[in-house]
Amino acid sequence: MLTRIIIALVMTVGLQFVEVEGWIRLVLYLVVYLIIGFDILKKAWLGIIHGRVFDENFLMAVATVGAFSLAQYEKSGDYLEAVAVMLFYQIGEFFQSYAVGKSRRNIVALMDIRPDYANIEEDGKIVRVDPDDVGVGQTIVVQPGERVPIDGVIVSGESSLNTSALTGESLPREVRCGDEIVSGSINMSGVLKIRTIKEFGDSTVSKILELVEDSASRKSKSENFIAKFARIYTPAVCYGALALALLPPLFLMSFCGAPSSFVTFETWIYRALVFLVISCPCALVVSIPLSFFAGIGGASRDGILVKGANMLETLSKVKTVVFDKTGTLTKGVFEVIAFHNNGDNDIDVGHKKAKLLEYAAIVESSSSHPIAKSLQKAYGKEIDRNRLSDVKELSGKGLTAVVDGIKVAVGNEKLMSEMNLTSCHCKTAGTIVHIAIDGKYAGHIVLGDVVKPTSEAAIADLRKSGVTQTVMLTGDASPVAEQMAAKLGVDKVYSELLPADKVFHLENILKSSKGDAKVAFVGDGINDAPVLSRADLGIAMGGMGSDAAIEAADVVLMDDDPMRIGKAIRISRKCLGIVWQNIIMALGIKGLCLLLGIFGVVNMWLAIFADVGVMILAVLNAIRSMSVHKI
Repeated sequence: MLTRIIIALVMTVGLQFVEVEGWIRLVLYLVVYLIIGFDILKKAWLGIIHGRVFDENFLMAVATVGAFSLAQYEKSGDYLEAVAVMLFYQIGEFFQSYAVGKSRRNIVALMDIRPDYANIEEDGKIVRVDPDDVGVGQTIVVQPGERVPIDGVIVSGESSLNTSALTGESLPREVRCGDEIVSGSINMSGVLKIRTIKEFGDSTVSKILELVEDSASRKSKSENFIAKFARIYTPAVCYGALALALLPPLFLMSFCGAPSSFVTFETWIYRALVFLVISCPCALVVSIPLSFFAGIGGASRDGILVKGANMLETLSKVKTVVFDKTGTLTKGVFEVIAFHNNGDNDIDVGHKKAKLLEYAAIVESSSSHPIAKSLQKAYGKEIDRNRLSDVKELSGKGLTAVVDGIKVAVGNEKLMSEMNLTSCHCKTAGTIVHIAIDGKYAGHIVLGDVVKPTSEAAIADLRKSGVTQTVMLTGDASPVAEQMAAKLGVDKVYSELLPADKVFHLENILKSSKGDAKVAFVGDGINDAPVLSRADLGIAMGGMGSDAAIEAADVVLMDDDPMRIGKAIRISRKCLGIVWQNIIMALGIKGLCLLLGIFGVVNMWLAIFADVGVMILAVLNAIRSMSVHKI
């Protein structure tokens, strides 16, 4: 297109210095017109054939062909306006395609995280295979400079990983044997051998690409409004232009008698053509989707994946943020901080302490909950699963099992009450794991969750971003939950909740939200999926969050940093601000020029500015959405 624009521009300027008249002049201008506008005429004709008459191509075709016809009818030889309208319209289209292309290149840069191959070792040699052909549990080799193709656990080697494409974090992450790593990151130094824990289609990199690819298909309310507006607006202005060309001269002739320059059809046809050029809605139709698309691309560069323009619009209206605690505001890494026996005396050392921890670790070895992993880590020995049998999980309460022929129950106070056992009260703040052995209460273990270093700052940042209320929903005991809420500055906290209770409390919060204010829920676990789906906007921790949570969420934070939430809200609000700037600017300038055009104040040149100029300004403004991640 750029070549055609340059050729047409040079020829148009050249014709101003060539003295030609009559048919030769008409042919020369038609050649220039067809060079720059043939594709628009073709699109307009195809639109008419397929029943899609009223679009911007039809408006441009009618306005420019009409201008040619009018100049020929008046024998003025002034074909410059018709060519200029098409030329400047195509310049506007070029700016649009450039902006969309630049935005798409941001997305393509993200798509570069897709690995082309995986290395497996066969007979002492490295063989490249398609990542789709690698099964779960197979060992792959990632050499320095290569991308990790599939999620897995390091079984050999140490290295630094560049995760910037996934999380936006510029600092490398140090990894070693036993660490879990995600696909899409780049191995910077040592050779790593990784045991895969997912198939390629379920890996992090595939999920990210799927989310970004699907986001463009989800339109916001603003986009849907503009699309509907254009479908009604375009035929309305076409009929309006036709009425402007016919009704005023007919009315004036019936009252004024002899025609004058003001009464002639030529005058009003010219004004109708000006009216058509001004009224073209391309500034809105182009710039609004572009603003959202660019905003989503800009956010993705910072590790914030938004699943569609509609989600970006909802995010801008969030006034209440509800948090899960474990894995969201905390690392989900629990540390054993105390042991108590029957509520009477501390078990400082010795057999009783070791026995409590041993039984708890063995029973919890069948669970993937962070508390279970912490108990196993504190136990520090390899667990013989042959000692364990008859494991039963009681949702929101704990586990029961048989260890070495002895019935053991590990869980919270609700589980102890269900077994008609009295658990001792613990003054130490933390997560309490009660243990019953052979039907008798044996004691409890106190674990403390490690708070994420940015959680407190994240809550303060949300207030600066316009969030008026923060709430925490957790299954933890009230003392632990209240202590955590006070430390982080959370406004409200609801504790000792089952997964169904979280949905219940979220429903109440949604009912109490006023006006257009939206409620966001932030979580990471499988049990958070129902709440993420029910909230106006679900935000999932994508780094270590469960697949179910990521699937249910509308926004995914790839580095699990709660500080990203406030930034995501600011990004969405800036993007929506740009959208409304374009809407007000386009409608305001076009409305004024349409009114002046009816009274003959605006000529074709000003009409070109009202159409193409406004479109270029709107597109340039929309491009700013690509840099929203810098706020």
